[in-house]
Amino acid sequence: MSAFNMAAMAAQAKKASRVAAQLTTLEKNTLLRAIADSIEENTTSIIAENTKDIDSGRDKGLSEAMLDRLLLTEQRIKDISSAIREIITLADPVGDIANLSLRPNGMQVGKMRIPLGVISMIYEARPNVTAESAALCIKSGNAVILRGGSEAIHSNLALANCLHQVIEQQGFDKNVVSVIPDTSRGVIEELLKQKETIDLVIPRGGEGLIRYVTENSQIPVIQHFKGVCHLFIDKSADLTKAVNILVNGKTQKPSACNAFETLLVHQEISEQFLPLAAKALAEAAQVKVHACENSINYFDGGQLATSDDYHAEYLAQEIAVKVVNSFDDAVSHINEFTSDHTEVIVTQDISRSQTFIRQINSSVVMVNASSRFSDGNQLGLGSEIGISTSKLHAFGPMGLEALTTEKFVVFGDGQIRE
Repeated sequence: MSAFNMAAMAAQAKKASRVAAQLTTLEKNTLLRAIADSIEENTTSIIAENTKDIDSGRDKGLSEAMLDRLLLTEQRIKDISSAIREIITLADPVGDIANLSLRPNGMQVGKMRIPLGVISMIYEARPNVTAESAALCIKSGNAVILRGGSEAIHSNLALANCLHQVIEQQGFDKNVVSVIPDTSRGVIEELLKQKETIDLVIPRGGEGLIRYVTENSQIPVIQHFKGVCHLFIDKSADLTKAVNILVNGKTQKPSACNAFETLLVHQEISEQFLPLAAKALAEAAQVKVHACENSINYFDGGQLATSDDYHAEYLAQEIAVKVVNSFDDAVSHINEFTSDHTEVIVTQDISRSQTFIRQINSSVVMVNASSRFSDGNQLGLGSEIGISTSKLHAFGPMGLEALTTEKFVVFGDGQIRE
């Protein structure tokens, strides 16, 4: 084990979290504005450190896609600063008192939003997560411990240096933001044991990382294993809308967790819709199709789908297709294979859309819109720190409010219990 002490870092973060929780909105916004400016001002040194990660990644044989996720350019650094400035414009949830009600004895009882305390992020590849997650935690009054992947260590430490300088210049405890300098797996094991000082762990990355964190953590974990998102074309669907939504949701960014992975088509509209779908998917991105027996003949080069295909998160130009006999069959299929991420129905029948929304309990359920809108920014939350597919304590894209909890507050005037 290296000289790095995980328990000591967590204890320092816990102490700093008490300071972060008391910052006013003005103080937090001033700090974030200074951080955004500092990151831009230090573009040259950040890119120099990022180049070390890129060179090391090439030596290790990382894919071009992974290298692109790692890469920081002048424009991407400006984008990071812009994202932080956008967080400044978001409403501060801390201190809000909701549902204030008058009790029969004259006491007023309500619930106040408070920070969670210390949040730990464990993530892969993208250095922008370091700065943006730190900004979200600062705005929500939390301290944060960041553990990025070894492939981005130089970039992450360069960004951390910027943050620490600014935080100290503003007169606050730099341990409000901590970046773990040790890239060994053993450090993650130690981090996941710090239940006395860390309040929540948010892993972002592949399914393997998230399962490892979930299975080994003594701390509550926000889970998001994968995004098996379904598109159901109901018998009353507008065919033009249906084709456009399918193509956008599958092909615009197939590596995203909100891309469609399974297409379900009501059998009463299948003969009209499937030829259009096959043509559109082929023209858009030569999408590979795993189709059921009732749909395979519509797709050139289609492969017969297995149960594994309906469980699959392809993250590629690939999709599973199934013709269903009824609305109820579509709902049953989704409920059996869902990962609780995002499900979409295309229908002109208002009654069926309402039933779909009631019967499907994924974190985001949509009517006549692309699954690609299942994103914190697109849903009006501003930047998101992640997405939860577990129902406790947050469900769906997580913005600032999801980084807080509630406490009861009681306003009395001398009342005593008889």
